[in-house]
Amino acid sequence: MEIKVHGTLKGEVTPPPSKSQAHRLLICAALSVEPCSIVCNSVNDDIMATMRCLNALGARITFSSGVFDVLPIELVKGGTLDCGESGSTLRFLMSVAAVLGADATFTGAGKLPQRPMGALIDVLAAHGMAFERHTADELPVTCSGTLQGGKFTLPGNISSQYLTGLLFALPLADVDSEIEVTGGLTSASYIDMTIDALRTAGISVERRNNIFTIKGNQQYRMPERVVVEGDWSSAAFWVVAGVIGKQPVTVCGMNNESLQGDSAIVDHLRSMGAFITVEDYRVAAVPSHLFGAELDCMDTPDLVPVLSVAAAVAQGTTTFINVGRLRFKESDRLAAMKSVLASFGITSSIGEDTFTVYGGEPVALTPVESSGDHRIAMSAAVLSTVAQGVTTIIGPECVAKSYPSFFEDFAVLGGTVE
Repeated sequence: MEIKVHGTLKGEVTPPPSKSQAHRLLICAALSVEPCSIVCNSVNDDIMATMRCLNALGARITFSSGVFDVLPIELVKGGTLDCGESGSTLRFLMSVAAVLGADATFTGAGKLPQRPMGALIDVLAAHGMAFERHTADELPVTCSGTLQGGKFTLPGNISSQYLTGLLFALPLADVDSEIEVTGGLTSASYIDMTIDALRTAGISVERRNNIFTIKGNQQYRMPERVVVEGDWSSAAFWVVAGVIGKQPVTVCGMNNESLQGDSAIVDHLRSMGAFITVEDYRVAAVPSHLFGAELDCMDTPDLVPVLSVAAAVAQGTTTFINVGRLRFKESDRLAAMKSVLASFGITSSIGEDTFTVYGGEPVALTPVESSGDHRIAMSAAVLSTVAQGVTTIIGPECVAKSYPSFFEDFAVLGGTVE
C-alpha cells in the first residue's frame, strides 16, 4: 500500500490513550482477585495483543464502547500466546506466565521473533524455568515449570521491559525476591510507570537505586474502574508538527504530570529553541526557529524518529546520544530514519551509539519506505508537511500498531492524504 501526503497542519487534536499504561493496567487487572473496568477510548494492535494473550492465559477480557471489562485469570495451561509485533506483550507476559506455571508457548510476527530475549530467558531459567526453542534465538519459544522467587540479577542496558515483567510476576512468588539491575537502567521512566500501576493494584515494591525488593505472596486488588491517560508518544508527532510548521498545533487531553517518559518531548524541543506552552491538559506548539543540539535519548528512545524530523529543519547539527538500542526495535530505526531523511535530501550519519542529523531544507525526492515501523511512517508524514512537493509513503498501514487513526487525524488538522 502507498499513500501521498502533504499540506500545512493546524488546529487541535487529541491523541489515543497511552499504549504503555494500557498494557500495564490490563496485566494488573487480569492478575487481580476481583473484576475491573478500564476506560480506554481507542485501541491499537499492541494493546489488543496483550488482551489476546491474557485471555489465552485464562482471563476473560472484552472491549466495547471504549471500555475493557476484565475478569481475572483462571489459569489455562499449555496455551499459545500470539504477541503479534508487541515487544511489551512478549517481555511482560513471559515472566507472568512463568510465575503462574502456565507452560505457555509464545509466538510473534514481523521483527518480534528476532528481537533480543536471551538475557530474560537466562534469568528465568536460573529460577526454575525450562525453555524449548524451535529455532535458535527466535520465537516460537515454549516455557515450562514455575518461576521461583529469590535473588535476581538482570542487565539494565538492553530493555527495561525485562525488569517490568519480573516486577509483575514476583509479587505472586512464594518467597520474597530482590532484583539487582546491572550496567545502568535504560528507559527508567517506564519502570516508574510499572511501579505506579502496581501501586494502583495494591502491590508493594521497594526501590533503592537499582535494587528492587518485592515481597512474595501478595494479592493484586485493582479498583473497580480506572482510566488510561493520553499517550505522550503519540502526542509527540503533533507537537513536532506545530514547532516546525507554519501554523500552531494544540494537543489536547495530556496529563502534564504524567510519568510517561515521552512527555520529555517538550523539554527536548525546548532545548532546540521551540516555543511550547503546557497547561490545563493542553500542549500548544507554535512555529519556532530551531537550532541543533545534543540530546540524550537514553530514557526516550521512541522519540528519536520524530525528533530527527525536528533536527532535519533545524539550523546546524543535532546529535542524539545513547541510541544504539534503536537497532533492535520494530525496524533498525537508525538505518530506517537515515533512509527517510535521505528521501527528503537531508544528510545524517550513524555512530555506534549516536545518530547525527545535519539540518537543511527538506524536499520530497523519492518515495519513503516505512520499514513496517509505525514510528517511521508517522515521522515521515510529519516531515512531509514542511517539505517541497508531495511525499509518497510505502507501507503506511503499520501505524495500526500504536495509532490506527493517525492519518485520519492528519487530515483533520488540514493535511492531505491520498
